[in-house]
Amino acid sequence: MGQEYDYKKENLLIVDDEMVVGRGLRDLLLNLGFNADFIGNGKHALEQLRDEKYTFLITDIGMPELDGIELIKTVRRQAPHINIIAMTDDKDCPFMDVIDAGADDFISKPFEIGEMEAKIKRILIERKTRDELARLSITDNLTGLFNQRHFYNRLKEEIGRTKRLKHPLSLILLDLDNFKEFNDRYGHLTGDRMLERCGKIIRSHVRANVDIAFRYGGDEFAVILVEAGHKIARNIGARLKRGFEEHGGGVTASIGLATYSREMSEKDFVELADRNLLSIKKKKGIR
Repeated sequence: MGQEYDYKKENLLIVDDEMVVGRGLRDLLLNLGFNADFIGNGKHALEQLRDEKYTFLITDIGMPELDGIELIKTVRRQAPHINIIAMTDDKDCPFMDVIDAGADDFISKPFEIGEMEAKIKRILIERKTRDELARLSITDNLTGLFNQRHFYNRLKEEIGRTKRLKHPLSLILLDLDNFKEFNDRYGHLTGDRMLERCGKIIRSHVRANVDIAFRYGGDEFAVILVEAGHKIARNIGARLKRGFEEHGGGVTASIGLATYSREMSEKDFVELADRNLLSIKKKKGIR
């Protein structure tokens, strides 16, 4: 298991009013390689969980002040990304009530540490599967870039963030020059390989882990330039243009830029970049 999953990436919070049990479980999980903390009651756990580092909550059900069921319900509302395992020594505790509250799994005390590890592993496998399915649903399988559906979702998010934080935001729309003629001459398989190459060119000429690149449709691409004003956008656009000239295998690109201003709607923003792209293509004599 330790070789399949990096336990050190998981931050676990154990909550139990029985100090010996809670501290013992924490120490066993630390020995397995997890990052684990222990706290003795549900109210203090909610305060601790404000630190968004935690990926797992492992909580006892029968606790004073704030019991495990209420803690699970609250955490599920406030931090839906956290995986939750409930523990109890009450043989009559209704399993479905715990699951309905929002727990991912349930374990009866006393238990072996191997049983707890197996439950965590099952949750990790399910989480990895969900994450992969989510990734595939927003990814263009040919270029490896995000797809058009995700473009509009991310654009809306970034515009909202720009309005809140008053940071600049720019957009690039990129269209391959005469790609239809390329496809007609060399065939669609070669055209697909070219589109795959385009994805690599775009990824290597934007800011890694900052800018967000998309296949907008056909031979059109988009890049959301986070915290980038017109000057940065112009520099990245020039870099992309040069990247296609040097590595595009004879295929070049036209680029339209837009920098967001507060009076713009999402549609206005995209349309400005599109108009600027069409203007560039017109100057080149490309329809």
